[in-house]
Amino acid sequence: MSSSKSIEIIPRRNTERGHADHGWLKSFHTFSFANFNDSEHESFGSLRVLNEDRVAPSTGFGTHSHREYEIFSYVISGALEHQDSMGNTEILSRGAIQMTSTGTGISHSEKAHGSQEVHFCQIWASPRPGEGRGKPAYFTRHFTDEEKRNQFRLIIAPSNSSEVSLDREAAGPAPIRSQLRAYASLMDPGISFVHAFHPSRSPERRKAYIHVVQKSGYNPGNAKGVRLRVGAQIEGPIIELREGDGSYLFVGKDAGLKVENAGEGAVEFLLFDMG
Repeated sequence: MSSSKSIEIIPRRNTERGHADHGWLKSFHTFSFANFNDSEHESFGSLRVLNEDRVAPSTGFGTHSHREYEIFSYVISGALEHQDSMGNTEILSRGAIQMTSTGTGISHSEKAHGSQEVHFCQIWASPRPGEGRGKPAYFTRHFTDEEKRNQFRLIIAPSNSSEVSLDREAAGPAPIRSQLRAYASLMDPGISFVHAFHPSRSPERRKAYIHVVQKSGYNPGNAKGVRLRVGAQIEGPIIELREGDGSYLFVGKDAGLKVENAGEGAVEFLLFDMG
């Protein structure tokens, strides 16, 4: 029986993700997306899409439309060129966060800028009840490697919390109209630390998801590379994740999440907290 200090961990291995190689686009899908359909992995809490994309130079996603979702991108390498129907045009490099509340509807395009492939994660979240058809809004933030090193750096937080600024560009996390917080970390070998979750008003176990970025190149096979150990701070199982792996986390109300880099290289990972 689980206790308030335990975390139930259900791994989502790299080989279980949907993947597609279109030449100009190499993509992984943690949840059902496009031609990948998995009825057991449609969403998790407010987290609806977690795609890890590599887009070839001078190519990308042409102008297309979205509505009623919160969509953000986390740039890992290369440069992402963004244009949208709200008049935003910019180039986003490593460490950039691009957050769009699509609300009543927007159109945008995303392309690889320059001579290098762009590698980024695109995440969609369901809005809080009653906030899906608000006025569209756009925000950017930037976090250096040092700001993420050996810690959980908050990069996205609810728009109705005191943790965010509603300015288009500002320090700190970008605002999202969803019950979701996202953290990024760049963890050195031999390091371990604990994440204390934000207090939750729900009596249920909170839902969280952790994803290890696949930095060594597109690999639809068995995960390799870095080794990240994940478990509760005090009790419960510990599992090991490698590049492209992720895990569903059901977190007891008093549990802390312990992570340890057990490999030889730096680990980059994202944590999504839907509590």
